[in-house]
Amino acid sequence: MTIEDFLKPADWLDEATGPRYVRLRKRIEDGISNGLLLENAPLPAEREIASLSGVSRVTVRRAMQDLVDRGIIVQRQGSGSFVSDGPPKVEQSLSRLTSFTEDMVRRGLNSSSEWLGRGLYMPSPEEVMVLGLSPGDSVARIERLRRASDMPMAIERASLPVDILPNPLLVETSLYKVLEADGNRPVRALQRISAINLDAEDAALLGVDPGAAGLRIMRTSYLPNRRVVEFTRSIYRGDAYDFVAELRLASQ
Repeated sequence: MTIEDFLKPADWLDEATGPRYVRLRKRIEDGISNGLLLENAPLPAEREIASLSGVSRVTVRRAMQDLVDRGIIVQRQGSGSFVSDGPPKVEQSLSRLTSFTEDMVRRGLNSSSEWLGRGLYMPSPEEVMVLGLSPGDSVARIERLRRASDMPMAIERASLPVDILPNPLLVETSLYKVLEADGNRPVRALQRISAINLDAEDAALLGVDPGAAGLRIMRTSYLPNRRVVEFTRSIYRGDAYDFVAELRLASQ
């Protein structure tokens, strides 16, 4: 099947739900995932896609912009649009306190985890200080490799007081869902983001070369009473994540 035949309107457009630009975007994503469109393959021009699929140029332009924003296609001036030869990018808002699982669901991606460790441990000096632990206290830790649509995205290492998370084995998917069930979901957090070069161990987990660019995020989360409930250290692969913040002019 050619890409032209693949884009002709049929069941994919008429029977699917959601805005037309979303349906078209997913159709192009399907063409990439099933091998019809290979890495660096050119896509038809926007006007041709509009003619083939029976949607407007505005719809095509919005679908294409979504694909560009997510790193699935690249646009080269004077040459057109091409399937990216790198992993798709995920955009993460810095203005919302959400879990990885919630972020992926909102983007229509399947999230999964590979457990690297979870249990109760003696705390490190850093954990004692940040979490406000007393001498002799234990700390609950969960460490996992987070994936989006089977692609390794981040290594997440979270530490919590034991009275907040007495049994780390209860966390199967979303940590925040477990905390919310006990009335302990954080309501605000402070994050520190820094650029790093990945060491050999983290690079192997994330499927990139040692020394590749990464992002380190240190997050301290708080309950409404200002108690620290979570201290998380995460490593994200730099080629697959964009962090976005909305800035407003301070009132004069």
